Amino acid sequence: MSQANYTGVIETKHIVGANTLSFGQRFVSGFALFGALPPLMIILIIVFAVSNPVFLSPNNLVTLATQAVFLLLVALGQMVVLITGGFDLSVGANVALTSVVSATVMTRVYGGYEEFTGVSVFWGFVMVVVVGLVVGLVNGIGVAFLKVNAFIVTLASMSIFAGITLVISGGSQISGLPIFFTHEIGSGRVAGFPVPVLMILPVLVVMLVVLKWTRYGRHLYAIGGNPNAATVSGIRVRLNLMVAYVICGLLASYAGWLLTARVASGQPLLGGSFALESITAAIIGGAALTGGRGGVGGTLLGVIFVMGLTNGMNLMRMDSNQQSIAIGVVLVVAVVADRLRAKARAKTLAWKAR
Repeated sequence: MSQANYTGVIETKHIVGANTLSFGQRFVSGFALFGALPPLMIILIIVFAVSNPVFLSPNNLVTLATQAVFLLLVALGQMVVLITGGFDLSVGANVALTSVVSATVMTRVYGGYEEFTGVSVFWGFVMVVVVGLVVGLVNGIGVAFLKVNAFIVTLASMSIFAGITLVISGGSQISGLPIFFTHEIGSGRVAGFPVPVLMILPVLVVMLVVLKWTRYGRHLYAIGGNPNAATVSGIRVRLNLMVAYVICGLLASYAGWLLTARVASGQPLLGGSFALESITAAIIGGAALTGGRGGVGGTLLGVIFVMGLTNGMNLMRMDSNQQSIAIGVVLVVAVVADRLRAKARAKTLAWKAR
């Protein structure tokens, strides 16, 4: 049989298999394709819209979009690391360290003089890059080159960087930031759109291009899918793995800088929940703890779900302890759903191969 005829037989077989699936099999196939996020989103919207009509109001949706910016940046970095089969517990400490360091530098340069506003904001952003690189390199070198488990490395760096943050700040917030930074960047709008939302758009585009259409993106998925096979195929696994943690560090630092503008001060305890929330958002958005899967679109939807959950609970006046319980439950649901989705994929492939 020729190659063309053989391919035609296989394709026809798959089509016939797809058309003869039962309702239960179609449900499993749909779950394998879309995961648990769509039904969870529908339930979330219905519950909170019925509980409080303000949830779907234009003003609240704009607020929700603005609040989602910071978690989205952190979750995108977390997603990159998850693709490689690791995770980063230090993102929250990174956010706090960036906030304190950048705020300290900006207040020293600014000194209350408006003519130094641009210079102070510039040096504050330079510190974003410096902190992000340092945190990313520490984690990346520990995981990729020293071969230490990602949990141990990022847990240790979380403790170290949190301690450095408290030493620098003395446990107190740092105020006196440039008005342009806090008003225009943190709370400003351009053509009705919040500035933080506009400032994240280039990041989304770059991340989408990198993961979908670059060699580095393909290498990341290959590393997460099978690191040994990636090594045999000539991929520089250790270097690519280290760069993944650097990307995560830079995105978390950028989130810390924008969040500092939003709260108008350097906060040593900023971003404490980001580690849990970012992992939850990335996993519920399609990333896998075992590596090899993840994407910008799914992570965006995962962040919207997590922030929508938090926003809805705030409207229902639930306290922070109750919200922590809810986020933890969602993380467990996301991990279980990921396992079930993997089994659903295997079953779907088996049915289509008949």
